[in-house]
Amino acid sequence: MNARFRILAAILAAAVLVYGGIRLYRHSTHLLKIAVITPKMNARRAISPPLGARVYHLLHRRASRSRLGRPKLIALTFDDGPYPIFTPLLLGELRELHVRATFFLIGRDARQWPGLARRIEADGNEVADHTYSHPDLDMESPQAVRGEILKGGDVLWNLVHDPGVRTLFRPPHGRYTLTTIEVAQALGYHVILWTDDAGDWRTVTPATLERHLEMHATAPEIALLHSGKLPTIEMLPVVVAEFRRAGYRFVTVSQLLARIPVADINHPEKHPV
Repeated sequence: MNARFRILAAILAAAVLVYGGIRLYRHSTHLLKIAVITPKMNARRAISPPLGARVYHLLHRRASRSRLGRPKLIALTFDDGPYPIFTPLLLGELRELHVRATFFLIGRDARQWPGLARRIEADGNEVADHTYSHPDLDMESPQAVRGEILKGGDVLWNLVHDPGVRTLFRPPHGRYTLTTIEVAQALGYHVILWTDDAGDWRTVTPATLERHLEMHATAPEIALLHSGKLPTIEMLPVVVAEFRRAGYRFVTVSQLLARIPVADINHPEKHPV
């Protein structure tokens, strides 16, 4: 009986250790998820950090969060479109609020609505590449990924001449593989993800978006939003006012990259507004 009990106890202990290890590994993956991958970064290490980096970050995460002085800069980014109704409404709200944002446009949609793409740039916003047809790039071949990025960029460059078209890229739905990242890097792009996904791709109310952004704010921050969502437009006045009250300044992604080391963007401070 004692021998059987010891065996069962050992099995249970091993199971607890394995479960705990899996939880810690997943937790470290969440903590080390980054917002920007530059053309010169080691893509494999960036999206799948080695065990040593995971352990170090888990052991030092409390100290890293306690550092003060990270700039309170926030880049609002809007994916998709342009759209003939929602994009003008969004641009009008941003203009009223004196906020410049970064728009990751779909080449096919920009070709359909060229005047809106030009208006985005004319209003002082930044334009960046979100592929030509918005496919799931993690399901595409390297050649197809390259074609989507280049075709999207070419369409946008024929409409606007914002440098972001040739330097900033976001994969649709945030879906990518190591190959996706490496193809974008070879083309000279910064892969721009986010520090906070507000979740406006779901059916949500403006109040829900306001609470989420205020509770999950980081310094610095890249906020993922979408161009074709009315609740997103409706929540902007409240969110912009709250962030400004908390000392934040609104910038484009390129301005953020110019002012702050990428390491600080990828490991921002938690700073609920």
